[in-house]
Amino acid sequence: MTSMTAFVKVVDVGGFAAAARKLDMSPSMVTTHVRALEERLGVRLLNRSTRRISLTEVGQAYYERCLQILADVEDAENVAQALQSTPRGTLRLNASVAIPPFLAPAIAEFTSLYPDVSITMAMTDRMVDLVEEGFDLAIRTFATPDSSLIVRRIATYRLLVCGSPEYLAKHGTPQQPADLVNHNCLLYSYAPKNSEWTFVGPDGEQKIAVSGNLHSNSANALRLAAVHGQGLAMLPSFLLVDEIKSGRLVPTLTESLRTEHPISAIYPHRHHLSAKVRSFLDLLVAHFRANPAWADPCGAGTLDCGDTHADNVRDLRPPAIHAIAATARVSKKSSPYEAAPRKDRKAGGA
Repeated sequence: MTSMTAFVKVVDVGGFAAAARKLDMSPSMVTTHVRALEERLGVRLLNRSTRRISLTEVGQAYYERCLQILADVEDAENVAQALQSTPRGTLRLNASVAIPPFLAPAIAEFTSLYPDVSITMAMTDRMVDLVEEGFDLAIRTFATPDSSLIVRRIATYRLLVCGSPEYLAKHGTPQQPADLVNHNCLLYSYAPKNSEWTFVGPDGEQKIAVSGNLHSNSANALRLAAVHGQGLAMLPSFLLVDEIKSGRLVPTLTESLRTEHPISAIYPHRHHLSAKVRSFLDLLVAHFRANPAWADPCGAGTLDCGDTHADNVRDLRPPAIHAIAATARVSKKSSPYEAAPRKDRKAGGA
């Protein structure tokens, strides 16, 4: 491309020395570029004399094509620079299935601010290959194991273990993480270790091997199963706001679930980040900072995630269940869920 530019400039200004001054090159370098072009093409492009240069017949045809090619290249560069400086085009997003309700206000504002941008959003609970599948950006609740990707934290959330009042009345309320071996735990297939729940409390970190009769790759499916009394689910607090406020789910073991987990924006490249991606990221971070209750209603104080779960269970249950609750405390006998074959747990988490 440099040789083509040098050739066109020589023709335009009528000499090698003048072209060299325009291109900020030495005259010998301009001569070398034109000569290399002729040798590569196997033709003479210029007739040279001590006083002037002129185009050969082949040179004239080549010059006209070069003008068009260089103009097209300049247009392409202008388009690329415009896309880099002003958000426009299609922004392809991938998000965890549970997240779009919290992205919607930011997306609406973004498209209002930048009407030349359209957004395509795909929701999956698995981490996609951003490059191979053509996504600009992913918003995830779990860290990616791919160290080549760029990860930017945009918010934090807490996990909660919840069960329905009916389930807790029948099976008892776990008082410590170790009690979970006596409970039916509903497991999320895409969690890093779906059959192991991690707690951090006064006694330090505890990793509890749990089991249950439902494995799912959908957090919403686990939430609904917990609402219907099937078992205990460990889910992000932002998914549980309505259920906890209405009494359909009751949080437990909250003293051992104080750890903050990141909601992350993940993208392939740090350098030359397009304007649409950079602007959307900045807007998203600003939205979560202005509305911390979206991701962490516990930390923002909009949801009571304290350890008053025993009172909640008593208050929220219908009167007819009180007699059952009085006798259905955490039992020391073997859990019916302990008997689940280990191979079933492995198959379910695959």
